[in-house]
Amino acid sequence: MPRFKIIDFILLAIIAAVFIWSAIQPQDYFTWVLEVSPAVVLLIILVITYHRFQLTALSYIILTVLMVLMFIGGHYTYDDVPLFEGIQKAGHFKRNEYDRFGHFLKGLAILPIREVILRSSGVKSKGWADAFSLGFIMTIAALYEIAEWLTAKIAGTPAKDFLGTQGDIWDSQWDMSLAFLGALLCLLLFSRYHNKMMAVSGLKPE
Repeated sequence: MPRFKIIDFILLAIIAAVFIWSAIQPQDYFTWVLEVSPAVVLLIILVITYHRFQLTALSYIILTVLMVLMFIGGHYTYDDVPLFEGIQKAGHFKRNEYDRFGHFLKGLAILPIREVILRSSGVKSKGWADAFSLGFIMTIAALYEIAEWLTAKIAGTPAKDFLGTQGDIWDSQWDMSLAFLGALLCLLLFSRYHNKMMAVSGLKPE
């Protein structure tokens, strides 16, 4: 059985600390629940599968960043994250760009997805694994936009902050495009390092 690694404990402690902070007097509890629920479900899955299928430290770091990102967005709502409000005012931008920044970073999830594909699906070709991972990222991005739309249609006005379009009719297209761009850049910049980390864990992609 794989041993619990110190780096994983540190990452889990960071997630727990930010989650607790996020839950204390968020701007809107309904929006908070909607925003943090995917991260909580992901965390539960990672904890349950930890001893049977440990990911590389790089994958866990990326997933930690993404969960923290969602906890921050849930606390303030994606439209009102203070740091990006400051950037919005300083740059005279039309919108708070935290939402789009978040969707770009969600493209980083391609590495954990790629790792799962290479280690468990029988696909050993890095090229095919990269292609399948990009497709999976786009599927997740599209499904997330559909889920946001359905939630807004069902819940109405209370889900406005969850939708986070900020008046942009092309918001969904922007979000999906940025997730794809983030994933593509992540592959180009980090795939070789990711291969080395997997090799240390006992996997040597072809």
